[in-house]
Amino acid sequence: MERLEPTPDPVRHMTAARPASAPSLPLFRGRIGCDASSGYYASVRRYRLHLSLSCPHCLRIALTHSLLGLDDVLPVELLPAVPDRPDGGYSALRPLYEASSHRYPGAAVAPVLSDDWTGRIVSTHTPHILRDLARHFGGAGADGPALYPHGAEAEIDAVGRLCAYGINEAAQRAGQAGADATARRTALGSLLRTLDSLESRLASQDCVLGDEITIGDVQLWVALVQLDTVHRWHLDADAVHRIAGHPHLWAYARRLAAHPAFGPRLDLHGIARRHHADCRGLEAAGAAVQILDWAVHTPERAERVTGAEREAPRVLPVLEPDDMGVPRALS
Repeated sequence: MERLEPTPDPVRHMTAARPASAPSLPLFRGRIGCDASSGYYASVRRYRLHLSLSCPHCLRIALTHSLLGLDDVLPVELLPAVPDRPDGGYSALRPLYEASSHRYPGAAVAPVLSDDWTGRIVSTHTPHILRDLARHFGGAGADGPALYPHGAEAEIDAVGRLCAYGINEAAQRAGQAGADATARRTALGSLLRTLDSLESRLASQDCVLGDEITIGDVQLWVALVQLDTVHRWHLDADAVHRIAGHPHLWAYARRLAAHPAFGPRLDLHGIARRHHADCRGLEAAGAAVQILDWAVHTPERAERVTGAEREAPRVLPVLEPDDMGVPRALS
């Protein structure tokens, strides 16, 4: 099988194609400032996060919240895996949306950062929420992690774009029902080139931007979770085997899954329910070929398997390079 040549480093040269039309901007984009003069400023238990762990945007925020240790500072209200309204929104969030925008016409969706003092929404925009959590709620003390280090903004933003277009969108197009074979092959090639570049980067460092965890790792890890738990269902088995053929990348994903801030936030049951509730695509042979056994790192373990998963998927033996550079199977 012909191997695709890797593209340049994706963090410094983000070459993944963007969609033809960008989605409309979120209505709520308030920011947390540094002091009272900014209106919204960091204050203990003033704000609240409304999250559904089955949603990748919400999962990124939940991981960041956990890494920063904000349980006693910023409460989290967990929402069901599948929205309960026909428009794809949550009934529980409707009062917040109505209080923030009279007769709000859209769906009351998560994630939401709300202000308990005013009863209104601060932001629904994930990139801003991530940055404000890292900059104004965590990382200020000597012991706090620098998840959004100064000077790394451009690289973190590049990782976010890479995950959105080079992984998520490319994987969706590669498994799109009704698309012609050439379009699917092109999309798969784009996805594999992105993974090749990340594989090369993670061969020489522990995290995507160096040796310390940043928001970039949160973004990439969630993209890999989605790739293996959602997009894989619509790819053929050969494509999944080619995706799995990146030992450094998947060893990195497994290592982060074992981190106490990552694995315990992974709701596999909820992700499966949301996927099968929303998905209109066709199931392919890749559904039976799981890359990682994510369940070993989650509180639910293997007993929380949905009825939609009719057969337990076969887990591929992910390889990890040994000291001599020879791949060996992870135990």
